[in-house]
Amino acid sequence: MLGNTYDSQVCSIARALELVGERWSLLILRNALFAGSTRYGEFQRSLGIATNILQNRLDGLVAAGIMKRQPASQQPELNEYVLTQKGRDFAPALIALTEWGDRWAAPDGPPILYRHAICGSAVSIGVQCATCGPVDDLVAIQALPGPGMPADRADRVRQRIAAQALTIAPD
Repeated sequence: MLGNTYDSQVCSIARALELVGERWSLLILRNALFAGSTRYGEFQRSLGIATNILQNRLDGLVAAGIMKRQPASQQPELNEYVLTQKGRDFAPALIALTEWGDRWAAPDGPPILYRHAICGSAVSIGVQCATCGPVDDLVAIQALPGPGMPADRADRVRQRIAAQALTIAPD
């Protein structure tokens, strides 16, 4: 999507950015997830995006398995683009991005409120510890090597963490 690859980055954030890390792609996903947009023409009208860029982004989302194309006719503006499970699973990331934007980029307050359709209560994304529950102090989160990290890089990360622990150890 971005025209760049992050092969040197062993990071799921970088890999996700390759698929959805372009602003039009995020807005297409937003409209598909939360506004019910499915037709090419709906995306074009609601976003005001150039048709060549829209087609490129939709093609990329289809190629990534995030959406699937359902041709309606020979006219591209009638084609439908439906989210796959992979695309629907992106909803929490958009809600988290919205929460950050509401806090830091919405001077007049949140322009959109996410509500649970069943009960009407607010929906939000929170950081949870599997044992302790909500994590309030985000500084307490450590990024440790996972099973997908190459051994040489994992060793360097562990060494860096150990060195940091030594510099902040109490006297």
